Amino acid sequence: MSPEQQQAILAIGLLAAFADGAHDAREREQIRQLAESLVGDAGAAGLAGLYQQVLLKRLRLQDAVAPLTDPAHRQLAYEMAVCVCDADGHLSAAERDFLDTLASALGLGAALTAPIEEQAGEMAELAETAAPASVASLPPAPLEPPPAPAAPPADAETERRILNQAILCGALELLPQSWASMAIIPLQIRLVYTIGKAHGYELDQGHIRELLATVGVGMGSQYLEQFGRKLIGGLLGKIGGGLGRGVGRAATGMAFSFATTYALGQVARRYYGGGRQMSTALLKDSYAELLGRAKGMQSQYLPQIEDRARTLDMQQVIGMVRGS
Repeated sequence: MSPEQQQAILAIGLLAAFADGAHDAREREQIRQLAESLVGDAGAAGLAGLYQQVLLKRLRLQDAVAPLTDPAHRQLAYEMAVCVCDADGHLSAAERDFLDTLASALGLGAALTAPIEEQAGEMAELAETAAPASVASLPPAPLEPPPAPAAPPADAETERRILNQAILCGALELLPQSWASMAIIPLQIRLVYTIGKAHGYELDQGHIRELLATVGVGMGSQYLEQFGRKLIGGLLGKIGGGLGRGVGRAATGMAFSFATTYALGQVARRYYGGGRQMSTALLKDSYAELLGRAKGMQSQYLPQIEDRARTLDMQQVIGMVRGS
């Protein structure tokens, strides 16, 4: 795949991320940082400007689609767009219109698009089962700015759960199926929910999603980063040769979901174990520090990530998300 084709697919992903027009300033900033972070990996001229072109509506969908002449590339672009649109668990009317227009522009019929949407929809629904939709007596939001509490002592069971979930999410990112990455966010939500409950907090979907957004883990931007790094690394099986080729290089440089999951688990342990006394600024700083530490751990756990990817059973993953 040429840099121009990589850029075209990423452009379609960005167009999908902004299709519903509902992103706030925080989400737009996360996506901007993502677009810029991929420049060094891709080495493609003009990639840094994609974000601005999309945000200012200077990039037409037909122009983004034009370089994609290979049917496999066109299918990949559609899969990526569907997963990004499904990131929040449902399709808005605007996102539905965008996907219909995209399918037409790519020349993809319902026989191909329907199974993709069905698989992505099933994965998106997992996020709705990872934690309750609402809780009557949710604890108050973080106060601003309380003193920094001491981190609670490490609990062996919690540490094991965080590490195992990080390895599992890293392994999901290595699978060639686009929809496999969609199981990562439900697993992260489930992890935060479990940690909060262990410390006496019955959390709901809204609270957990807000916590993830506060530390900088947006739903749509996380999917874009997962797909973008896979795409640029040539990892996807239909294009890059599958799991058996280049998996070590990919895991070392791109299994960012291991790091984000580990950091989220650890910051949740500190936050709920410390009585939810961390300010927004402290949450962000703690997550950034933990993320840096987790990135340094990836090479250490690379063999476990690879082994998990080779033996991964998606039904087992679904059961973990649902708590069964």
